[in-house]
Amino acid sequence: METMYLTHPSCKLHEMGSWHPECPQRLDAITDQLLANGLMPFLTEQDAPPATREAILRVHGAKYLDSLYAQSPQEGYAQIDPDTLMSPHTMEAALHAAGSGIAAVDAIMQGQAANAFCAVRPPGHHARPNQAMGFCFLNNIAIAARHALEVHGLSRVAIIDFDVHHGNGTEDAFAGDERVLMCSFFQHPFYPNSGTTDPAVNMVNVPVPAYTGGDVVRALVNDVWLPRLHAHAPEFIFISAGFDAHREDDMAQMGLVEADYRWMTEQVMEIADRYAQGRIVSTLEGGYDLSALGRSVVAHLRALTKL
Repeated sequence: METMYLTHPSCKLHEMGSWHPECPQRLDAITDQLLANGLMPFLTEQDAPPATREAILRVHGAKYLDSLYAQSPQEGYAQIDPDTLMSPHTMEAALHAAGSGIAAVDAIMQGQAANAFCAVRPPGHHARPNQAMGFCFLNNIAIAARHALEVHGLSRVAIIDFDVHHGNGTEDAFAGDERVLMCSFFQHPFYPNSGTTDPAVNMVNVPVPAYTGGDVVRALVNDVWLPRLHAHAPEFIFISAGFDAHREDDMAQMGLVEADYRWMTEQVMEIADRYAQGRIVSTLEGGYDLSALGRSVVAHLRALTKL
């Protein structure tokens, strides 16, 4: 079985202005690097279907979802917060981004793929149950994880979030749910200024200062994440794959490189192989330096494909 690669044309149509770092060119940068490095033949490509209303409502409130449709502009932009805007294609893209994880879960559970990477946008991990923020509208990873729990009847899943920003929306969705273990590190103090005050017991939050490098991150994965993951023994693992902790990414001030992303992915795969029959769905979150993003996704996918 191969690694499934899910995306959708609408994910490149969503845009928030030529000035915005969360731009359509992010997906082009990933594709270019995958082609240049000869990885595409090892991936099973599939268009991501849209998420159903039922699937979205497992995480988000009905009034909130309806408000997104109501705010969706016919032309121009609708400003949701200072750095989050809707354009005419945003809602379509958000539905397909959320649907990618659901389709990946179904394919893996049915034995059609070993694992999956969802090259989609808008990202999702800042989307709270009733609030869009931080470039995010629907929480893609939370919707996929809830689908695995409620539709496929799994008892324990884990969410790994290595984006440089705390995944506050995902934490809001699952705090106190003993079926879900969420492990993350994030630059602190930094946007969204959350994750450090009395987190729930199932939240393994590791705030790190600016300029933290790969050696520190590898140590915290070994010393903090892995013991909790072994104790939880997840039946499925989800990755909020943000690559903005790369040292070349100006969005933040951390110091990871491609080898760190490959190493982290390999550690997660060992957990998945031991407890979850190798089942992993990874979904793109941040990563705004286009060259660093493309190279980091290549490193991530080399691990997922075991190349």
